[in-house]
Amino acid sequence: MSAVPYPVRVEGRLDPQLSRWLWLVKWILAIPHYIVLVFLWIAFVVVSVIAFFAILFTGRYPRGLFDFNVGVVRWTWRVGFYTFDANGTDRYPPFSLQPADYPASYEVEYPETLSRGLVLVKWWLLALPHYAVVGFFAGGGWFAVDAGDSHWGAWGGRSSGLIFVLVLFGVVALLFTGRYPRGIFDFVIGMNRWALRVVAYAALMTDRYPPFRLDQGETESAVPAVSEPAP
Repeated sequence: MSAVPYPVRVEGRLDPQLSRWLWLVKWILAIPHYIVLVFLWIAFVVVSVIAFFAILFTGRYPRGLFDFNVGVVRWTWRVGFYTFDANGTDRYPPFSLQPADYPASYEVEYPETLSRGLVLVKWWLLALPHYAVVGFFAGGGWFAVDAGDSHWGAWGGRSSGLIFVLVLFGVVALLFTGRYPRGIFDFVIGMNRWALRVVAYAALMTDRYPPFRLDQGETESAVPAVSEPAP
């Protein structure tokens, strides 16, 4: 099985000099983003329903709708990277759906065609094993709340997730030593990368099944292709 690039790319570059104290108030500073993201995720759900029927009848995801939904997840990942999904940067996230010069990035390769059969089952049935894994990473309520929340990790059960726990260890270390442990950061990015690949698959943006693989580190690497027959 050859290694090929997965169509979803999630990256996050750790700032070399993080403030020891800023993480204590980032959740307050990010409130304007949370307010905007509430409405963006409502729109995301509506757009996903429209895309579902477009794919079902035409086999294509309308490009404008696709770009909008990718932009919503991109915006969400930037805010998460700034706050408690990674705390990887002190740079304030831009208010934008578009790619930008920012330490966190999210890109999805546009599919020219998508399976009309898979659209009926991949988001609720085929992705179930991934939901269990990502629920452990991000907290038990992860995917159920994801589509309607202001921030894909910001809900009541989030503090039970491994991502939150490890980031908490990381920022406490940062507070006392002035350094964010690289091992914790790389592991946290790997878990976020896994989760955001699943978001793209479940949101119908790709037919490529997400790999069961924890790709740690700031940048993406090629992953083995995973094929599945269309029903």
